[in-house]
Order: sequence, then structure tokens, then C-alpha cells
Amino acid sequence: MHAVSLDAPYLDTDADQLCFSLDLPERPALAEREVTVGGLDVRLRLLGASHQVFAGPVRETVACLQGTVKGLPATHTSELPGWNYEFGAHTRRLSPAEFSARVARILDRVNADDNSLCGVFPGSPEAVTAVVVEAADAPPGGGLLWRTWHTYPQHGQIVSTYTRLEAR
Repeated sequence: MHAVSLDAPYLDTDADQLCFSLDLPERPALAEREVTVGGLDVRLRLLGASHQVFAGPVRETVACLQGTVKGLPATHTSELPGWNYEFGAHTRRLSPAEFSARVARILDRVNADDNSLCGVFPGSPEAVTAVVVEAADAPPGGGLLWRTWHTYPQHGQIVSTYTRLEAR
């Protein structure tokens, strides 16, 4: 795992404040990592308690953004030049014990994968943003899968996203 302690305030205060975009430019990143998975270069970027993943034609951003409609889509699909893109998001509110156990499982998952980036925010070891990317079994040209987790210990919320990018 590539974990970093982030020297920044925890800006996203509630899961309901997150927005989704596929066309934003780079935002200021607190941490960034480049990996190559399935022959495709991928940039994993942590922004506050938000993320950007740049892979092929995709510029996925999940973040609190001024002037945009709040809330993540449960699902979103797009056809991009040469690619099919599928996104899903789910928010869960958990009891304190369930929240801690789930964050521990997320950290175990991220620790087990070389193609990951995880940021831990000051004030709580359970305030994390994590991204894991892996190759997808998607003939003919392959593809990628990535998962992200955004945790909100102050509300017991975990936002999980799942993305699939497949060559056409």
C-alpha cells in the first residue's frame, strides 16, 4: 500500500456534499501516485477527502465542488472514444463499531494491493480516502476496475465507489 499521512484539514465534512464529474481538470492534490495496470497508465489523486482518477480518456472526480449539484449518482454509464465507462456509488451510515470494523477491512484491502493510494487525515485514523485499481478481464482490449472509499467518522458514513473502464 502507498499510504500517506495528509497534512491538511479534512475538508469534505459530509458524504452528501460529494459531487461527480468526468470532465474537470486537475484539482490541487494532497497526494498523487502513478501506476501502470493492464498496460494503461493511471494517475491516482487524493484531494481532501475526495479523489481523481485519470485513466485513458477518463478524468473521474468525486469531490465537494462549489457551484455544482450535490450528491453522487447511484450509477452512471458513458461511451467514450474506444471505451465503455461504468460508475457506481453507495453511501452507508454505520454504528461506531461497524464503522471501525469496516475501515479496518478497507485498510487491509488497500494494504494488500500495490496499485493503491490511501490518505489518512489528521484528527482520526479512521478519516481516510483510499483508491485501489486493478486490471479487468475484459476482452478484447482489456480494461480497468477501481474502487474508492471516503470515510466520515464524525457521521459514521462510508462512501464506496466502483468504476469499470473497458476497451471496445
